[in-house]
Amino acid sequence: MVRVHVNMHVIRRNLKTGEREPPLTIIRGSARERGHEVEIGGPCRIVYRPDKPLSCGARVWIEAADAKVK
Repeated sequence: MVRVHVNMHVIRRNLKTGEREPPLTIIRGSARERGHEVEIGGPCRIVYRPDKPLSCGARVWIEAADAKVK
């Protein structure tokens, strides 16, 4: 399973500075890939857990069988 995370801090910083840092992260175990576009392969689900966020603070994320940064 992989987790796709949308980093709102990067999106806000991009808006403020005009930069285009990639705001999407694919988390596969301890490995991370960042990109501007993610292709999800196979089944996936969107998870919202406001009372039990991830260690990074995310309360919404996508869990997928497979995904890759494009």
